[in-house]
Amino acid sequence: MKLPSEFLLAGAAILAAAAASQSAFSAAPAAPFALSSTTFKDGTMMPRKVANVSNPATPNPNCVGENVSPQLSWSGTPDGTKSFALTMVDPEGRGGLGVFHWVAYGIPANVTSFAEGEVSKQTDKYVGGKSTQGVGFYSGPCTPPGSPHHYTFKIIATDLDPKELPPGLTLPEFEAKLNGHAKGAAGLVGLFVRPN
Repeated sequence: MKLPSEFLLAGAAILAAAAASQSAFSAAPAAPFALSSTTFKDGTMMPRKVANVSNPATPNPNCVGENVSPQLSWSGTPDGTKSFALTMVDPEGRGGLGVFHWVAYGIPANVTSFAEGEVSKQTDKYVGGKSTQGVGFYSGPCTPPGSPHHYTFKIIATDLDPKELPPGLTLPEFEAKLNGHAKGAAGLVGLFVRPN
């Protein structure tokens, strides 16, 4: 039996309305995992205060700052996250071999930011790894004159318990332990060069 066209049109309208209603009530997609800073914007120059302080015992004319760690915050935590890790790497440092300025892990999942200057020293909010400079806290740039270096900050969400890893891991050692435990990552790049 053939249905009249008005019934077919009415049925199509009902299906379209149902689809629109379903779409309106669907959960919004989760916000992407993101890292940001109020100290500098992604891809811009960082202020002089974030650069490292020259050590009087071994003076370095490229260390022109106060070693004030930048403010960092992250959002859009991936499901299953138990802890975070933060790293800061200068890929152009040491003639392109790279400098690991900060390796921190075991950051509890309920911590989603660090205030400016907060990680210029060890705190109980993270487990300190071992930077190229041999310390477990933020170590700012000592960039030579010339082209700016790209300081890459990376937040990594992990399913590792905050107390699972021992302190003092270098970046390669930490990355080896992280294998299979990363839930997501986000990055932020700050530029720095020694002012003339």
